Amino acid sequence: MDKDLAIQVTDLTKMYKLYSKNSDRLKDALGLLKGNDYTEHLALNHVNLSVKKGETIGIIGTNGSGKSTILKIITGVLSPTSGSVEVDGHISALLELGAGFNLEYNGIDNIFLNGMMIGFSEEEIKARMDSILEFADIGDYVYQPVKTYSSGMFVRLAFAVAINIDPEILIVDEALSVGDVFFQAKCYHKFEEFKKQGKTILFVSHDLSTISRYCDRAVLLNQGVILGEGTPKKMIDIYKQVLVGQYPLPENDFKSLLEDEDIREAAGKKADAAKNGDAAKSAPKEEKSDAQNEMENPELLEYGNNGAKITEFYATDSKGLRTNSVIKGTEFTIHMKVKFLRDISAPIFAYTIKNIMGIEITGTNSMVEKAFLEPVHEGDEKEITFTQRMLLQGGEYLVSFGVTGFEQDDFVVYHRLYDALNITAVSDKNTVGYVDMESTVSVTDAKKE
Repeated sequence: MDKDLAIQVTDLTKMYKLYSKNSDRLKDALGLLKGNDYTEHLALNHVNLSVKKGETIGIIGTNGSGKSTILKIITGVLSPTSGSVEVDGHISALLELGAGFNLEYNGIDNIFLNGMMIGFSEEEIKARMDSILEFADIGDYVYQPVKTYSSGMFVRLAFAVAINIDPEILIVDEALSVGDVFFQAKCYHKFEEFKKQGKTILFVSHDLSTISRYCDRAVLLNQGVILGEGTPKKMIDIYKQVLVGQYPLPENDFKSLLEDEDIREAAGKKADAAKNGDAAKSAPKEEKSDAQNEMENPELLEYGNNGAKITEFYATDSKGLRTNSVIKGTEFTIHMKVKFLRDISAPIFAYTIKNIMGIEITGTNSMVEKAFLEPVHEGDEKEITFTQRMLLQGGEYLVSFGVTGFEQDDFVVYHRLYDALNITAVSDKNTVGYVDMESTVSVTDAKKE
């Protein structure tokens, strides 16, 4: 394994046998099962992954995609069916709630149990005990059996153990989602400390904003196969396509899929055009001014089922002039024009603003705003405007557009444009965070008692 790598996963496969009856499982274990009275399920299918030392990598994917399975194999909780995993560094893992804990033991006993399982001596654990108890902050409950803990107390203790035994590699599987907001903030602050110390972090999360903020790279798993790996922003955009069934998946050859991000996007657009037929091809391209070209992203990501098409989008300032620069504190309007290619009972028009890291800052849609709840017909064209004040801090932002809806309770994407429009917030006063709350500050003499 390369000396710069912390984890090397090579051709990893994990197959589970699914039995129709529990008795068949017992028979198979005893070698008495006749024939193949089970179904094979590939949780991981020839997965390859390299994690560099000091990287923070997030693994995303739908439920059942193999995210937890790969973490369990890396940490040694599960054995692979085939393939190999090499690890260079001391691993500390926080897997699903309860992993590595004896529910009958109290908190102190479980701290020693976990520490020894990781490879620490009793003396080393005692030396770290005060730090663990201070971080967990569960008081005298630490002397009670763990089975009496709430899920929040449980994860507090588990995470406190995981991060205070000085690991070189930290692996976390979605466990932080059960902690309260203050504890989660403390955990993510610890993530920042670990990153600054050059430690390796590998974690699974459904919180895409967390993936965008903390990860150097993201890996997208789907049905046991890595669909792609790259910047969090690009992988999250592809993941959103997968969620709504708008990403072209291969039928046979998984290994060749998505080796290059630009090829992936081109292939996705080409596949959509092929499925959509002549309607997408025949849409005329409009000539745009230089100013308009500067505002629009030439490499925007688009997809949809061709029920509608966003034909135009732009922003205007408080005077109604087209611009991509908006002065903070002033009113501005986001515009989109949509042509419908078939009848739709209740379309939803939406926009989202992200920062350049891909973190969604704000956005809304016509359903939330109760602005349009009507059917449309094939050939109809609608102009939609979203007017608001610019409260974002000064900087560069990307606007995404969407036309979606529900058909028989199924969420449907008719057309989406990701990161289509650039908007610059111009400001001479930036406060903390993403949004200016426009506070009014007053200082007066305190009343004397």
